[in-house]
Amino acid sequence: MKLICLLHHDTEMPAAIENWVAERNYQMTNVFLHKAGELPTFDSFDGMIIMGGPMSVYEEDKYPWLKGEKQYIKQAIDANKWVLGVCLGSQLMANALGAKVYPNEHIEIGWLPIEISKEVKGSTFKGFPDKFTTFHWHGDTYDIPDGAVHLAKSDSCLNQGFVYGKRVVAVQFHLEANAEVMKHVVASVLADKPEGKYVQNIAELEQGLVNFSQERLNTFLDNWLAN
Repeated sequence: MKLICLLHHDTEMPAAIENWVAERNYQMTNVFLHKAGELPTFDSFDGMIIMGGPMSVYEEDKYPWLKGEKQYIKQAIDANKWVLGVCLGSQLMANALGAKVYPNEHIEIGWLPIEISKEVKGSTFKGFPDKFTTFHWHGDTYDIPDGAVHLAKSDSCLNQGFVYGKRVVAVQFHLEANAEVMKHVVASVLADKPEGKYVQNIAELEQGLVNFSQERLNTFLDNWLAN
C-alpha cells in the first residue's frame, strides 16, 4: 500500500498515523503544500491522507495553493483512490465535493465525546462503541455533501464527518492525537488564549491523553482500507 499525506502546517503532522503505517509495512510520502510541495501523479499512490492546519478552506487569497489542492482531491476521489481527511482535510474534501464550509457556532479544542451514526457502525466504525471521547481542534464545520453519509456528531458540532462511496472518509476530530500533538495544542492555547464552552484548559488537555488509543486509530484506519 502506497500512501501520500498532504500537510498544511508544521504542527499538524500525521502523528500516530505514522505508527500504523510502520506496523502495516506500508509506504507513506509526506507532501508539504505550505512549502510549495508538488502534488504526486495519481499512478504513484493508492491512498491519500489529508491532515489539518490553521487556515480555512475559503482563504484561497491568502493560501493560493488551496484551490489546486481541492481540485486534486476531487480528481483523486473520482479516480477511486482511498481518501481520508482529518480536520481541515475533511473540510477540504467537503468543499471539493460541493458542500459549504463555514465557521461553527462553537470552537472545539479538547477531549470531547462524539456519537457515531448508525449508518457507519458496521463499516467505518466497525468495532467501536456508539459513543467515545476523542480529540477536537477546529473552529469550522460544513454541510454534508450530496451523496455522502453522515458519520458522527458532538454536542457542539452536528457534522463531525462523512463517508462518500466506499473509500472516502472525512473526520473533523483527531484519532491520531498523541502526546506529540498535545505539545503543539498546549503551546497554541497558551499563545492564542481561545475561550469558549468547548475549549479545555491546559490541565484538561494534558489529562485527556488517557483517551488516546493507538489500537482504536489502527482499527479505524484498517476499516478505511477494507473496501
